[in-house]
Amino acid sequence: MPARRPRNSLKPRKTPGQQRSAATVAAIIEAAARILETEGFDGYNTNAVAERAGVSIGSLYQYFPNRDSITRALIERETAALLDDVAAVEAEADGQVALRQLFAAAVRHQLRRPALGRLLDLEESRLPMGEDIQRTGDRIARVLRGCLAHAGLSGVPGNPVAEDLMAIVKGMVDAAGQRGETDTASLFARVERAAFGYLERR
Repeated sequence: MPARRPRNSLKPRKTPGQQRSAATVAAIIEAAARILETEGFDGYNTNAVAERAGVSIGSLYQYFPNRDSITRALIERETAALLDDVAAVEAEADGQVALRQLFAAAVRHQLRRPALGRLLDLEESRLPMGEDIQRTGDRIARVLRGCLAHAGLSGVPGNPVAEDLMAIVKGMVDAAGQRGETDTASLFARVERAAFGYLERR
């Protein structure tokens, strides 16, 4: 069995300190996203990413030690966009409206760039990112519990309503991504029916 890649090898070599450096890193990450979307894993390597980003391979290696570190940065970028949407939900006082906004955020996250989302789901399971994924899940769960409390749907001790809802939504959204679905409205409607159906019958 091959040894698991050390976690530190997934971290950038350095953090960009100037606007030009930040632009270079952003271009590298977006180039990686576009290659994954158009060519999949077969065309995804550091040379291809550097060429697509319009930077030298030496410049790429100044920031990223390997392909997996670029992938990690890409996953972090996409997760940050999801968490921004999740944070916006907290300002909504109506619990049921907030729940719908949270479900919509999950659907948008998966289908905004469906081919990319599908491949990044695979990479999340391959790379040693368990702690990062756990922190993201914990953050979303806290917001979801707040939404449920505002809607009067928190349930009773021993009935993990938030955890069940997260499993329902994640399962449906991930499965839709794996099937290559692109219809955001259709998926949201199905997720909404499943989630509120569960809440009505719990």
